[in-house]
Parts: sequence; structure tokens; C-alpha cells
Amino acid sequence: MTNIKAKFLGGMVGSALGDAIGELAFRYPKKESLYIQLDRLEELRYTDDSAMSIGLAESIIKKGCLDQQDLGETFRYNYEREPWRGYASGPPTIFSMVEQLSITYADAARNLFGGTGSFGNGAAMRIVPVGLFFHNAPDLYEKACMSASVTHAHPVGMDGAAVQARAVSLAVKLDPREEFPRKVFIDTLIDFAITPKMEEKMQLVQKLLSSDTTPSFAAEQLGRTVDVHESLPFALYSFLCHPKSYEDCLFCATLNGGDRDTLGAMACAISGAYLGIESIPQSWRQKLENRSHIEDLALKLSEIRPF
Repeated sequence: MTNIKAKFLGGMVGSALGDAIGELAFRYPKKESLYIQLDRLEELRYTDDSAMSIGLAESIIKKGCLDQQDLGETFRYNYEREPWRGYASGPPTIFSMVEQLSITYADAARNLFGGTGSFGNGAAMRIVPVGLFFHNAPDLYEKACMSASVTHAHPVGMDGAAVQARAVSLAVKLDPREEFPRKVFIDTLIDFAITPKMEEKMQLVQKLLSSDTTPSFAAEQLGRTVDVHESLPFALYSFLCHPKSYEDCLFCATLNGGDRDTLGAMACAISGAYLGIESIPQSWRQKLENRSHIEDLALKLSEIRPF
């Protein structure tokens, strides 16, 4: 297996497991009890985070590019098959608006929240296929915004998705056998962010890392809510604290409260893309729901990538 395939597998499977284990952490918020459940359970079930990531990968593979209309239709089809995944109100509201008003998904997304659009973390939580597939694309920011704006049209919602995609793209290109370039990594993300909210939070991540604070304090400072600027920064912090350990990254992201499944999905997408599939415990990988389909999507993305 080539290194790039291992990294694409790591990104997709890593994110889905971060999501599934993060969801489990709502009920078992201590590492000891969570480990017991991970041993006991026969299947690790993911949420809407991974369902939408799967849909994004399916659409890219089908079209060979980002097609907003097809992406919206794919999201809608998957939602109607499995509405119980834990979706927030945004996607089904958008789907209804598209049907009733005969408008595009992007137009419907712009109508949410009084016309401001959503700045939730729903676009960032699913973005890993974009970060993988377009990891060498010079217009990665625009690609990320295209995928985000089908549901998240607020500038901060799109910016957060783009920063997460950039983090995944950086992770793909780094050799985990070498020393991890933490300062360059975070500096690149600070420069990549466009909105003041995301840029300021990236700078705070850098400050917290250099001050060697505790994860619980960092989580309080950065935020853990469903707003992307209140969760993505802590997911990045979790990875940057533990770049050489998928497990430590996952537990940091999911065991400090807040939107645990999405924090896990975002942090572990980066970790898996950096360390590769072999860094993820095999016992967890074998229990991941729908694993063969997720792996198949990852391999297809690696084979048809444009750069």
C-alpha cells in the first residue's frame, strides 16, 4: 500500500471513528469507562457527521469534482434513508426549502438564520474528503467554501470548514517519521483563515500551546459548542498536542466536554491523515460501522485525485 492510500484511509476512517467514539463519550465521559465500552461493543456507530462526510466523498467520486447540486441531492438522499443519525435542524430545513421553493441548495442555505446563513461546525465536521482529494489544489479555500455553502453560508461557517480542510491537506503531505513542524502548521492555518473570528482563535491555539496549559483549560478558552469558531480550534489543539498518537488526540478531543462527536471527527480526521491508517487501533477499525464502504471511498478518492 502506498503512503498516500494509507493517509486517505487514515483520514476517512480516523474521522468516522472519532465521531463514533465521541458520541459514545457523551455517555461514558471518563477514559476508563470509555475503554470498557470500546472493548464490550461489537459495533461503533457513527452520527450525521460521518454520514455527511460519506455523502461528500460519494458526490466527489461520482462527479470527479465538486458539484453543489449533486452534493445537495446526495446529502438529501442519505438523510431520507437514515434521518435518525442525529442531524441538526439545518439540513432538513434546507431540503424542504429546495423542494417547496425550487431553489438551489446554496440559496436555501443563505436563507437560514434570517438570511445570515449558519456558522455551525456542520461543514467542517464533514470536510475531510475535500482536504484529502484537493490536498494539492491551489484553490483549496474556494473548494472548501463550495462544499460548505450547500448548508453553511455564513462566512465564519465556510472559513472554519476551509481551515479544517487546510489542516487535513497539510497532514497528508507531512511525513510522520520526521519531527512534527508544529509552529509552521499553526502559522499556516492562521494565514489561511479569512474571518477575524477564526484568525483570532487560531492565534489563541498557538498561545495556549506555547504556554503548556491543560486541555481542560484550553477547552474552556477555545470553546466546545456547535459553532465552528467555538469547536474547531479545540479540535486542532487536540491534534497539535498529540500529533504522534491517534488515541491521545481522540481522547483529548472527546473527553473535555462539549460537542464531543464533532470534536472527535475533526481532530481525528487530521490525525488519521497525518499518521495513516496503521496508527488507528485495529480493534477499533474492525468495529466501525460501514467500514468497508468508508475504506472503499477513501481508496477511490486517492486513485482519482486531480493533482
